[in-house]
Amino acid sequence: MTRVRRQTTRDLRRHNRAALLSSLYLRGPASRLELVAESGLSPATVTNVIAELLGEGLVAEAGSVESDGGRPRTMLRVNPGFGRVIGVDVGETHVCVGLFDYELETLATVDHPLRGTDLDPDEVARLATIGVEQVLAEGGNVLGIGVGVPGAVRDSGVVHAPTLGWSDVPFADLLRTHLPIDAPLSVDNRARTLGQAEMWRGAGRGAERAVIALLGVGVGAAFVTGGGSVPGITTSEWGHTVVRAGGAECRCSSRGCLEAYVGTDAVVRRYLEMPGAQPIPDLQSEARLAEVVARAATPGPAADTLADIGEYLGIGIANLINLLAPDRVVLAGSGSAAMGPAILERVRSSAARHALGYLAESTEIELGRLGAEAVALGAATLPIAELLASGGRTAEVRG
Repeated sequence: MTRVRRQTTRDLRRHNRAALLSSLYLRGPASRLELVAESGLSPATVTNVIAELLGEGLVAEAGSVESDGGRPRTMLRVNPGFGRVIGVDVGETHVCVGLFDYELETLATVDHPLRGTDLDPDEVARLATIGVEQVLAEGGNVLGIGVGVPGAVRDSGVVHAPTLGWSDVPFADLLRTHLPIDAPLSVDNRARTLGQAEMWRGAGRGAERAVIALLGVGVGAAFVTGGGSVPGITTSEWGHTVVRAGGAECRCSSRGCLEAYVGTDAVVRRYLEMPGAQPIPDLQSEARLAEVVARAATPGPAADTLADIGEYLGIGIANLINLLAPDRVVLAGSGSAAMGPAILERVRSSAARHALGYLAESTEIELGRLGAEAVALGAATLPIAELLASGGRTAEVRG
């Protein structure tokens, strides 16, 4: 017989705290009256819960605004000084670590290239730890550490990441062995974390159905529904959908995958195969891509390469539009930061030609707005999400 767990007073209080705290965090400053209308809670409940959150430093007053005929209304916001979070982006070419305040404003970042590590999990964990130690020099109460990795993650923090050559790596345990502080730790797919960040603080805000595309050495996508809530985010291996039958060889051993055309290394390789292409210094992937983009400012093989990349990326986005009918597609990640402005119009025109017309007309295609540390910031959303879900009660974060 199935046992039904009854909701306790404590459960109800946690739910109410989570609802109000999440509303202030995700939608911005609001008055008590606005919180009553949005949450459906009684004025007395809102008043009591907000008094608790103010007393604990999770929420702060943010001035007042005039009301219609009554007293000015006091505005409330989350308190950025409540604590700090750390985000770790484990990419294919680097480990980026960022320190952020409670509102996800960047306080410090460090970047360590992965050259010479052979992507060994222990060495990657060691570099991540060094980065954490460096940003901790800024001080402050750390609420938690989030880590984004390019692969599938089980609840125990075990990572399967083919792009890194990892199979069932207990990465969370490796990190805990090295970390200098005993803070809650959470590990998740980096496309998912980037999607959450863009929905909370970037180009995805306000969209109900959005695709956040992660362009880097690898290519992935997160599909977000419900305005960016955690249960509404799913990831896909979009980079391994085929855009040209029998096309370029992909590292997944298939041919014609989107990643084989628009991934960072693939773009550089395609340029170097063009007639008239000039050698590129042996730099990190992102720097080599930036060099191709710089050369594309004048007509020639680099400009032709980016035109082709824009066409293929538009085809890949058209497939997403036809399948998912999003109202917004956001191009994010290091690849988008480097070449997005140069190819955006070509991507839009290609997507419009290859998607169903009525779907393409209702889909915006935009660039991400979170900068170079976007994925690290996305990773930092993981402990924040746990804190919001608990109603601001610090607890052990999964990972």
